[in-house]
Amino acid sequence: MTQSEALDILKTGANVFLTGEPGSGKTYVINKYVSYLRRRAVEPAITASTGIAATHIGGMTLHSWSGIGIKAKLDKYDLDRIASTKNIARRVGLAKVLVIDEVSMLLPETFSMVDAVCREIKQSQEPFGGMQVILVGDFFQLPPVEKRNLEHFEQLLGEAPHRFAYSSPVWKKMSPIVCYLTEQHRQEDPDFIKLLNAIRQNIFSDEHLRHIQKRKIGLGDAPKDAPKLFSHNADVDRVNNEILEKLPGVERIYNMSSRGPGSYVAALKRGCLSPEILRLKTGSAVMFTKNSPPDGFVNGTLGTVEKFDDDGRPVVKIRNGKRIVVGEADWAMEEGGKILAWIMQLPLRLAWAMTVHKSQGMSLDEAVADLSEVFEFGQGYVALSRVRKLSGLHILGWNELAFQVHPEVLAEDEEFRLRSEDALLAFNQLGETEMLSMHDRFILACGGKAKKRMALKNTGKP
Repeated sequence: MTQSEALDILKTGANVFLTGEPGSGKTYVINKYVSYLRRRAVEPAITASTGIAATHIGGMTLHSWSGIGIKAKLDKYDLDRIASTKNIARRVGLAKVLVIDEVSMLLPETFSMVDAVCREIKQSQEPFGGMQVILVGDFFQLPPVEKRNLEHFEQLLGEAPHRFAYSSPVWKKMSPIVCYLTEQHRQEDPDFIKLLNAIRQNIFSDEHLRHIQKRKIGLGDAPKDAPKLFSHNADVDRVNNEILEKLPGVERIYNMSSRGPGSYVAALKRGCLSPEILRLKTGSAVMFTKNSPPDGFVNGTLGTVEKFDDDGRPVVKIRNGKRIVVGEADWAMEEGGKILAWIMQLPLRLAWAMTVHKSQGMSLDEAVADLSEVFEFGQGYVALSRVRKLSGLHILGWNELAFQVHPEVLAEDEEFRLRSEDALLAFNQLGETEMLSMHDRFILACGGKAKKRMALKNTGKP
């Protein structure tokens, strides 16, 4: 399914599971849909399963939005308390469209709890109280994080429990239309695309391994400014601190500022890829942590601190040779167009190393990946798929789990593909007039302003 076809289905108001391989444009489609709704005076609730994902799409965590916080289960008292909390009741009650990004990282219990909150506040037994719910993600990528007592690979490679959101009874009840994006907008190397697809389809062979082996290097041979992806935070902190300390020159320190309720600020800080205390020197390898195309950078753009200007701002030379004077950026938590909290920091982080988890959602020109301590299905796949082409990939090592995806997801993914094909066939049978009429009816049902039909006909724009 193409991006435009998926967008047309979203505009009908149907519940949708928007999926596809890394680089297929899931975030792009959501951003287009959000802009479409806002132009028609409909403000969607934009959430994500993690703070990092929430910052990527300009929203808040689903846990914060729904008021469930870190709870593992809800009793009647919890539900009554949440539903009677003024801010939560207002935002959930007014919401007509709910976007949940990185749904692959949601436990089924969490999914069900949010549904219960929505139904209680909206006083409706329809899934999520009857609002349109758009689930975004790829179950081949990182799964939910949960506490475990596992003997590392042995239990992971054995019979894995069903711990995905799609196993929740609520998912089955809402039966979302599957929009499986099939275009590729990140990778441009045919051999690399075949390799990634082989991992995704569980047909990774010696032929694919040979491509990996050709990209194997020693740590001392790693490109100087390429970010290194590790499985564990301890390795990331060690590498970044060691290299920074070895650089000559004066260290500059930039402290994050904030405003708003403590819980909201804390959520923004957890999701922000820029650290609370950023330490830089001339020569620091850095990565931009925010999208700003007019300024010449996006989240994941790599560069080097060349100098500091008279105001103490770092001047970063990016890979294409352009120099960018980097000022503070803000990350805000909004609701209904009102800013609830914000943080301010330079949109930079040291880029010699980062965790695979924090890299999810990024596109990198080049990366060094250490997959020797991968401990989760999909972790190796996420690390590899961050990079645009095979020549930009450098691998320090790998283990048995590095090129495997969750066995349960393989079977489920086939079902998702079939359902997407069926959905596309059904919607293609609708005429353009009927499709546009469905779009207008949904906007009006949300209390928005549908475009006049004559204007639609003249401009040719939906």
